[in-house]
Amino acid sequence: MWLQKLSVLNFKNYSEAEVHLSPSVNAFTGNNGAGKTNLLDAVHYLSLCKSYFNPIDSQQIKQGADFYMVQGVFEKNAQTEVISCGLKRNQKKQFKRNKKDYQRLADHIGLFPLVMISPNDVSIIIEGSEERRRFIDNVISQTDNSYLDELIIYNRNLLNRNALLKQIATTGKYDPTLLEIYNDQLVLSGTRIFNKRKVFMEVFTPVFNKHYQYLSDDAEQVELVYDSLLIKDDFSTLLVKSLERDRILERTTAGIHKDDLIFTLNGMPLKKFGSQGQQKSFLIALKLAQYTFLYQNKGFEPLLLLDDIFDKLDNNRTRKLMKMVSDKDFGQIFITDTSRDRIELVFKEINVDVTVFDIDKGVVG
Repeated sequence: MWLQKLSVLNFKNYSEAEVHLSPSVNAFTGNNGAGKTNLLDAVHYLSLCKSYFNPIDSQQIKQGADFYMVQGVFEKNAQTEVISCGLKRNQKKQFKRNKKDYQRLADHIGLFPLVMISPNDVSIIIEGSEERRRFIDNVISQTDNSYLDELIIYNRNLLNRNALLKQIATTGKYDPTLLEIYNDQLVLSGTRIFNKRKVFMEVFTPVFNKHYQYLSDDAEQVELVYDSLLIKDDFSTLLVKSLERDRILERTTAGIHKDDLIFTLNGMPLKKFGSQGQQKSFLIALKLAQYTFLYQNKGFEPLLLLDDIFDKLDNNRTRKLMKMVSDKDFGQIFITDTSRDRIELVFKEINVDVTVFDIDKGVVG
């Protein structure tokens, strides 16, 4: 699978642009603010139906315009696939595959898998557990459509249970039968999600370790641990144990919505004790493990998007990373950088062809 052509209209800082792409390495170079990352985000839209950076679709429309359109022509299984995404102000987003509208955007997720590596990913390390759960969910949902549906059901059940807890606190009326119904619903979907996350992490963790040790030349020891209350107790027991606390706080305090990933470096928390370079290597290893997992489950290479990848990486790790992703196990690659000379030099050193596009103020040169 690869993206042959990318077209954007009134998208972010682009009035109009069309790029014919190489099936191997494509680099967008130019000054900060030129629009390099916006092209990566357009590719992300085509794969995952949304921006990587901004969840508000209307804010992708170019200032002064009334709509945006992103379109990509893919080759997949020797077939041409045309994917388009458009939005008019104050209207619903339209997403089409070969000119046919999707009834549910969730049905598109996983058909054109993608992995994005960006400076924004540092939030996975420094922010709260929600960011790390989002990472797990993003990977699994690209290989398992039912997982996304299960998440939607779980979150709806969680809202219902929390609303009941608030109602109990407000009215003083406690209906144990209704609470038990909500508990059963929450346990059913939550346990399914937990089991899928647990199986995923058992496969994912050794792959991550392999990628990190390669990038770092075994310079340090890292650990990635799945942390969930459901590891020690079944969900039903947890809800019974936490009921008194839940009633006081008026929300559900136990469940898979509290799951987390623990990151350590030489036995210490990565967030506090890892340098910027070590944190970035950790994140890149996470994303490369995601790529490997998707590849193994899909049977074909996902797209790999590397935004500002050379920042905060030393020359050795940069060279090793580029050599790795240019290998036969990786497919089409998109890279952004401020320096065309650096891009050309790096790929010349590893003897890999690269197609370079110069970007200047929303214009592709």
